[in-house]
Amino acid sequence: MSATPHTCKIPLQQNDPQALKMWIKEQALNLGFADCVIAHPNTQDKEMPRFLAYLEKGYHGDMHYLAENLDKRANPALLVPGTKSIICVRMNYLVETPKPRHVPDAPNSAIIARYARGRDYHKVMRGRLKTLAQRIQDQVGEFESRPFADSAPIFEKSIHESAGMGWTGKHTLLIHKKSGSFFVLGELFTSLELPADPPATAHCGSCSACIDICPTQAIVEPYMLDARRCIAYLTIEYKGIIPEELRQGIGNRVFGCDDCQLICPWNSFAKVTPIEDFHPRHNLDQLSLLELWQWNETTFLASTEGSPIRRTGFQSFKRNIAIGLGNAPYSSDIVQSLKDGKNCHDEIVNVHIDWAIEQQLKKASS
Repeated sequence: MSATPHTCKIPLQQNDPQALKMWIKEQALNLGFADCVIAHPNTQDKEMPRFLAYLEKGYHGDMHYLAENLDKRANPALLVPGTKSIICVRMNYLVETPKPRHVPDAPNSAIIARYARGRDYHKVMRGRLKTLAQRIQDQVGEFESRPFADSAPIFEKSIHESAGMGWTGKHTLLIHKKSGSFFVLGELFTSLELPADPPATAHCGSCSACIDICPTQAIVEPYMLDARRCIAYLTIEYKGIIPEELRQGIGNRVFGCDDCQLICPWNSFAKVTPIEDFHPRHNLDQLSLLELWQWNETTFLASTEGSPIRRTGFQSFKRNIAIGLGNAPYSSDIVQSLKDGKNCHDEIVNVHIDWAIEQQLKKASS
């Protein structure tokens, strides 16, 4: 997929930064990025008060790292000293466009968020950002750079928004007017002086579809998410016993949740990815709950190598599947499989197995 670089070098002290910016964007698109914009590392005075209120309310749950490095969040230039421009990119990850404003109902399927069905996007993003940095260096000479993919204490969406990548929707995800929101973000902090792109404007209007559809009502107000109620947080980040009042809302989502994106009208414009790494591995887009329940730890590790699903860990993954089985239509096979798994897991998983069996038996007697 490599591009043929320009034959003449643009010196680092070149007099046409606009031409260099356009060349960088061309290289980014050639590497499979769906878009590339240039932001400046401006202070985030507007974001910080809202973020502090978010922390104060405890909406970050057990993600205590979010309360660290607040100085860098307030001023991204502190993260990588000498940064003058941030090259912001995004990658589409859909392999097929979903039906607009529709959340599929397949209660026996194990639903894994679409971004997590293929290779871990952090690896894909960082690798291509490093390649982009090398191409720029080959063209202009030595400069300082550092890539990030959801790995830095910055207001990532705000930085992208400031340069026109999209606007932050009421579900707190970035939305692009012509591409929806099924994409992931990355940044290359650089010492290059490049002209910034203009900011995006918001286009959610009075729509509240994402707020209304959320199965656990985690979007507590427009642009504010309580992670402690969010299915993505509960099934990925959180390692404990999931509150009983939230389990039915989780349904059959065993890793993440796409509902607020699937219902968003802007995702009628969502684009499919040209990147093979995002295509599902090990049939992760079509496995049943019972099929996943049969996985032992060896199978889990083999089937999630290079996958973001590794993040949740085997026991938490089984916990999530147990909840899905409890929410599935009654089946004697499900009840027996849950009982058979009782002695194979830790106490946290067993709590959810007991709950799932109880839910199944209630359906059998009703």
